[in-house]
Amino acid sequence: MAGTTTTHLFDCTPEELFHIITDYENYSDFLQEIKRCEIIKEVGNKKLVEYQVSVIKSFTYRLWMTEDWENYTVSWEFDSGDLFRKSVGSWRLTQEGDKTKATYSVEAKMKMLVPGTITKMLVNVNLPAMMKAYEKRLTEVTYE
Repeated sequence: MAGTTTTHLFDCTPEELFHIITDYENYSDFLQEIKRCEIIKEVGNKKLVEYQVSVIKSFTYRLWMTEDWENYTVSWEFDSGDLFRKSVGSWRLTQEGDKTKATYSVEAKMKMLVPGTITKMLVNVNLPAMMKAYEKRLTEVTYE
């Protein structure tokens, strides 16, 4: 199984970033590889979210997203889809002075035989570009 963890400091509050992370249906507005994202079902603090991504080719998969607004964490686990056999991960947000420290972790196992370099690219999801996309999104939207 391929996995990675990265940490990034954002110039915002944990609540502001948490709003963007949990705004799944607008991911395609700022995350280049996401073509569509839809909440299929909600059960308490869990949401079944369907993602359509395009990385080399198009794939669709569903993840159960568990949101903890009190501790500013989002964790997920794989439900179904044509790309992954398993996918688990999380966002954990903490206040660091006047900034937010975001720790993003993901582990995934692909359904098909995929060369290691492609698996690593899919799992890492171009992390520096993804973090920059979240930074840019913070300047574009406000939540009340």
